Amino acid sequence: MNVPNRHHLLQLVLSCRKITAQVTQPGTSTIIAMASSSEQEFLAQTRSNLHKFHRSNSFWDSKTASRVGEKLGLRLRELGVDTVSIDADEEISRPMHHRKRVLPLFDSVRRTGIRVDGTEPLNEIGPVIAKN
Repeated sequence: MNVPNRHHLLQLVLSCRKITAQVTQPGTSTIIAMASSSEQEFLAQTRSNLHKFHRSNSFWDSKTASRVGEKLGLRLRELGVDTVSIDADEEISRPMHHRKRVLPLFDSVRRTGIRVDGTEPLNEIGPVIAKN
């Protein structure tokens, strides 16, 4: 795992129905902030996708991932967290269709003012905007 222990760890939990982003405290596995596409704001869209694309393999897309990242970033700012790290090896090991859809999540977290360390190896997949 290529994650420095001094930063909070941003981890993604992906399924065909939802995307969840959680941030854990350095040195422990205590979750300090979390955002998910299963939250109230996304329910109408999820129901709509369920009826429209009932044979689809996924009910969330890059737009949903981006909004989840924005919500997570705002929650982290409220807590005073200014930097998070990701496990680049874990993100690279994901199937390509998932990797492309989660990149906007990292960009959204970054746009809220939170630095996201460890995204450099993901630049080959697509645009990861480095603003810090």
